[in-house]
Amino acid sequence: MTTDAPTRPAEATGTFDLGGDLPVRRLGYGTMQLTGPGVWGEPEDPAEAVRVLRRAVELGVNLIDTADSYGPIVSEQLIRKALHPYADDLVIATKGGLTRSGPDDWRPVGRPEYLRQQTELSLRHLGVERIDLYQLHRIDPQVPLADQLGELKLLQDEGKIRHIGLSEVTVEQLKESRAYADIVSVQNHYNLAKRSAEDLLTYTEAENIAFIPWFPMATGELARPGGPLDAAAKDHGASPAQLALAWLLRRSPVLLPIPGTKSVAHLEENTAAAHIQLTDAEFEALSAAA
Repeated sequence: MTTDAPTRPAEATGTFDLGGDLPVRRLGYGTMQLTGPGVWGEPEDPAEAVRVLRRAVELGVNLIDTADSYGPIVSEQLIRKALHPYADDLVIATKGGLTRSGPDDWRPVGRPEYLRQQTELSLRHLGVERIDLYQLHRIDPQVPLADQLGELKLLQDEGKIRHIGLSEVTVEQLKESRAYADIVSVQNHYNLAKRSAEDLLTYTEAENIAFIPWFPMATGELARPGGPLDAAAKDHGASPAQLALAWLLRRSPVLLPIPGTKSVAHLEENTAAAHIQLTDAEFEALSAAA
């Protein structure tokens, strides 16, 4: 990496137009780690959490991903405290549809009245009149999908949601959902070491739907000493996690990684991955190794 890199490295990743009309830089920031242990309660260092959010924007990030269940509520309120009034180009994506009853406990609830309530609360907690991207956090198997997406479509028609996304879905679920609403994004578990969602990525790429991979920096055994990721990282003077992010950015133009952290130093390290350019040989070697 060069020492004279721009001070807004996220700009080097280029942009993707959510829904064809909402440009975001391809390297975003995910807020799940800003809360307490088990994604429950207040952060251990609230002041650092605010600094992280502000620093992300300074580094050129303009896509911040959150959810009403992070805390719960805590993450959305931190975003408002740190960044409101929001910059014109800042896109805040939130999610609803998972309830919390304690640390690391997540339960889907997709009843229309619940989704409407949570949307209204997210509007209040974020301090906005319209949510840029509202994602159904999980499809509730106990509620017809048409009812879940239908309510979000009603909220969109009312001007409270700009775009609708999904989280942890199959290709079949995505196709069915598109019969009820225009879906501009999916958010699934995907990274260099875990690529079970390749079929979903292929579909979203063909349909120009954003794919927001959560847990994007996982490296698994690839980062072992002497392994392919370890060797490439040393060649670039970078960390294995940075190489994993660079691989995602190279893998597909619809991939929008949102690495999360509660540390400014770690945030700066993650964002610096925007300047890593993998050679064709490095990209192919890492792809094959995984």
